[in-house]
Amino acid sequence: MAFDVNSPGILFPGQGAQVPGMGTWLCENYPAANELFDRAGEVLGYDLKQLCAEGPAEKLNETVHCQPALFVTGVAAAEVYSQLHGDIASKIQSAAGLSLGEYTAVCFAGGLAFEDGVRLVQKRGEAMQACADAIPSGMSSVLGLDLEKLDAVCAECRQGDEILKPANLLCPGNIAVSGHQTALDRLEPIAMAAGAMKVVPLSVAGAFHTPLMQDAVATLSEALADVEIKATRIPVYSNVDASPHSDPGEIRDLLARQVVNPVMWEASISRMIADGVDGFLEAGTGRVLRGTIKRISRKMPTEGFGDQP
Repeated sequence: MAFDVNSPGILFPGQGAQVPGMGTWLCENYPAANELFDRAGEVLGYDLKQLCAEGPAEKLNETVHCQPALFVTGVAAAEVYSQLHGDIASKIQSAAGLSLGEYTAVCFAGGLAFEDGVRLVQKRGEAMQACADAIPSGMSSVLGLDLEKLDAVCAECRQGDEILKPANLLCPGNIAVSGHQTALDRLEPIAMAAGAMKVVPLSVAGAFHTPLMQDAVATLSEALADVEIKATRIPVYSNVDASPHSDPGEIRDLLARQVVNPVMWEASISRMIADGVDGFLEAGTGRVLRGTIKRISRKMPTEGFGDQP
C-alpha cells in the first residue's frame, strides 16, 4: 500500500543488498519490469533476469554482476511503483542512492537513459573488480561506535602504509570501514575492545570508497564522458557531499569521484529531511536503507517496494 506523505524522497540500495530471487516477483507480475530486464540483458550480453532469479549467489555477488542487477531491479521497482501509485510517485521531490544506488537515482531522475545506465554500472563494476583483484582488501560494518572512536580504531589497526578508514557513514552507530585485508583482519578485537557491539564483514570484493579504488576513477571518467547526462527533473543527493545536484557536469564529476570518497549517507538523509522530505520510499530489493532511516529520524514514514509483499 502506498504511504500517505506529501513530499517523499526515493532511495535506491547499493552493493550488499543483492540476493538470489531479486526482481523475480516484479518480472512475474508486471510487464514493464520484465521488459527492463530483457533490455538490460541485451546490453550486458547475458541473461540478467535468470541470474537474479536463480543465482548462484556466488556469481550474483560478484561486483561485475551485482551492480547491474541492483541498478535494473531498482529502476524496475520505481517504474512499477509509479504505475501503481502515480499519486505518490508524482510527489517525489528528490532522490538518493547508496553508492551504486546513486546511478539508479540519477536514472530515475531523468539524468541517464536506461541503456546508458546499464553500460555505466557494468563498466563501474568491472573497474572496481579490477582494483579489488589487484590488492587483497574489503569492507566491514562496525556497530556501536561513533566516528571519532572508529577513526581511532582504524588508526590502531593500520600498520605501515596500509589503508583502513570509515567509508560508509550510514547512520548513528553503523559505519562501514574499508581498506587492506591485513588491516581488516585486526579490526574485530580492537573494535570490540573500544566498545563496539559487533563487526560484520560485508559481501563486497574490495576496499570501495577509499584511495585503493583510484585506478577506477579514470575508467569511470572515460565511460561517463561517453554518455549523455541530462539535467535531472528532481535533485539527486550526492554521496560525496550530501548536497542536491541536478546539473549534468556536477553529476558527471561526482559519480566519478564517488568510488574513492566516503559515502555521506547519514548527512544526505538529514539534508533531505531538512529540505522538506516527509517520508522515504526504498525502491529495489531489501530493507537496509529503511533501517538507516529509523536510526536517523525514528518517526519518519518509510515504505519499500520491489520484493514480494
